[in-house]
Amino acid sequence: MFRRLRYDIRSIKERDPAARSSAEIFFLYSGLHAVIYHRFAHWFYKHNRKFIARWISQFARFMTGVEIHPGATIGKGLLIDHGSGVVIGETAVVGDNCTIYQGVTLGGTGKDTGKRHPTLGNNVMVGSGAKVLGPFTVGDNAKIAAGAVVLDTVPEGATAVGVPARMILSGSKSKKNEDCLKNDLDQIHIPDPVSQELCKMYMRIEALEKQLEAQNKTTEEK
Repeated sequence: MFRRLRYDIRSIKERDPAARSSAEIFFLYSGLHAVIYHRFAHWFYKHNRKFIARWISQFARFMTGVEIHPGATIGKGLLIDHGSGVVIGETAVVGDNCTIYQGVTLGGTGKDTGKRHPTLGNNVMVGSGAKVLGPFTVGDNAKIAAGAVVLDTVPEGATAVGVPARMILSGSKSKKNEDCLKNDLDQIHIPDPVSQELCKMYMRIEALEKQLEAQNKTTEEK
């Protein structure tokens, strides 16, 4: 457990430019505190002490502003930045070295039983205010833009943007880029898929207009 805690602190320090020291992270970071509380709550949950597990999780929500259901599975190196308003559901799975910003919900839909919350792969970034709803997978090294509402599978290395979210495939999935992707926390400079499609349509219309003008010119000459 202490080895994992050291890893969590080191991972946060690598990705958060505001972190000045390991001591500051350990004593003052509510996101880390929420994860520590969850480790204890999850242990009780797995040993069928679910009332105690829920009590710990609710106490953690009161103390940190982060609600993680004790049944959720959390990997190592999770950075919950600022943390306020983050909700992670019972059957959610969060992989290693993920980053979750304030106001994020990893939730379910309806009253389905069984697996009903999303699974995040490794090195996933979820921007502030994003909602990821349903029992699907967000692939490794994927990014979810701030404010996006994701209702379906996000491929590995893709970026989800908009409401409902549309996918932008980056095509960068190589292992050598893993460290770069792990530390890529940009929520702003993300392509707009709607603008890209409109641009493609404009270029296609322009090409068709040129073809039509050429045909008309040929007809007039004849």
